[in-house]
Amino acid sequence: MKLYRHPLSGHSHRAQLFLALLDVPHELVDVDLLAKAHKAPDFLKLNSFGQVPVLDDDGTIVADSNAILVYLAKKLGRADWLPEDPAGAAKVQKWLSVAAGDIAFGPAAARLVTVFGASLRADEVIARAHRVLTLIDAELADRDFLLGARPTIADVSLYSYVSAAPEGNVDLSEYAHVRAWLSRIEGLPGFVGFQKTAVGLAA
Repeated sequence: MKLYRHPLSGHSHRAQLFLALLDVPHELVDVDLLAKAHKAPDFLKLNSFGQVPVLDDDGTIVADSNAILVYLAKKLGRADWLPEDPAGAAKVQKWLSVAAGDIAFGPAAARLVTVFGASLRADEVIARAHRVLTLIDAELADRDFLLGARPTIADVSLYSYVSAAPEGNVDLSEYAHVRAWLSRIEGLPGFVGFQKTAVGLAA
């Protein structure tokens, strides 16, 4: 498998992290976003949206980080990471939607300001980040992972941008359950970290 990615993209990292946790042999192909390589004709053939990551599984092309998580779990028959029962699958989907919504427009957006110089209102996106982190912290008050005693792709989907939230000036010190959850994910066999940037509270 080939994973087209950028090392500072949390979307890319969540796909890379899941490949590593599953111990799937893969090649990382860096896409130069500053040089607009993701908008070049060859890349647009892989993903017409011009975004990383993209997974190439021997000619089967899967774009979108959450779609890659679902694809890998299904292809490899890993119902431990993506439950087959309707209730379990729905719970995972809820968190994938949180990753694509509240996380993308909160912690991820706050980090875009400091790491990439995005023209967003920092106070607004930081406030959004704290709202979703408060909810996640409460959810984790009585369980180790988002769905219960063991991790699923829901945890993988949220990890990267939550772990890097301090880079966007989002302080995690008040979220004890979130910080414990991050540590549990980081202790999983095969874990690979998200490349750090010395900006924001992480400077």
